[in-house]
Amino acid sequence: MNFFNQSGGAMNKIGKFAVAIAASAIMGGYAAAADLPVAPAYKAPAPVAAVYNWTGFYVGGNGGYGWGNQDPLVLFSNRFDRAGFDINGGMIGGTFGAQIQQGYVVLGLEGDLDWANIKGSSVVRPSILGLGQGVTLNTSSSISALATVRARVGVAMNNVLIYATGGGAFVKSSASASSIAGVPCGTLGVLPDCSGSSWRPGITAGLGMEYGFTPNWSVKAEYLYTKVVGTGISTDQLNIVRGGVNYRF
Repeated sequence: MNFFNQSGGAMNKIGKFAVAIAASAIMGGYAAAADLPVAPAYKAPAPVAAVYNWTGFYVGGNGGYGWGNQDPLVLFSNRFDRAGFDINGGMIGGTFGAQIQQGYVVLGLEGDLDWANIKGSSVVRPSILGLGQGVTLNTSSSISALATVRARVGVAMNNVLIYATGGGAFVKSSASASSIAGVPCGTLGVLPDCSGSSWRPGITAGLGMEYGFTPNWSVKAEYLYTKVVGTGISTDQLNIVRGGVNYRF
């Protein structure tokens, strides 16, 4: 009996000792796990910003305002001294072009054709070498159309393009006059005609900025200075500010 009692007590002690060892192992495992470094959470790479592409053909529309100086007598005859006066008015039309982008540089060719209502009127006394012709005219002059063909060179800052432009211009000019005093219009040798209209060549240059608000659509604002060559000594000047919208494909 004592043997069984002693054996049972020994077994009891061994069981308690095993439970204590297991508990220590478990607690030690928790402590070791707590000491392990925590792996950082996965972070997706930042998205790469898209670079705007200005390359392509495009069409669009434009509108604006022009002002300058025009000599109506050059449309009647090349005999007279300079007799220009101020003109101004609006314009609206279409644009077409193509360009290619290499890095930050954008090279292109652009043309446009605008209907215009740029006009003025004044009283003019024609002269040759400063000598009067004995006539006073009530004259009116207008530009009814304007076309340009220009190169464009720009610097692209993503979807913002700043550019310089220059090339040729063609202006449809018209003028008419009526006699107020002195020799009447149509007098042979003095004023053989008192009206005229023609397309006149010139040169144009300017600066502009274009902003792409979608991958294909952009808006622009520009200034152009145009010098129109007449006959004789006449050169007419025109300043143009206009805005436009283009679709590139």
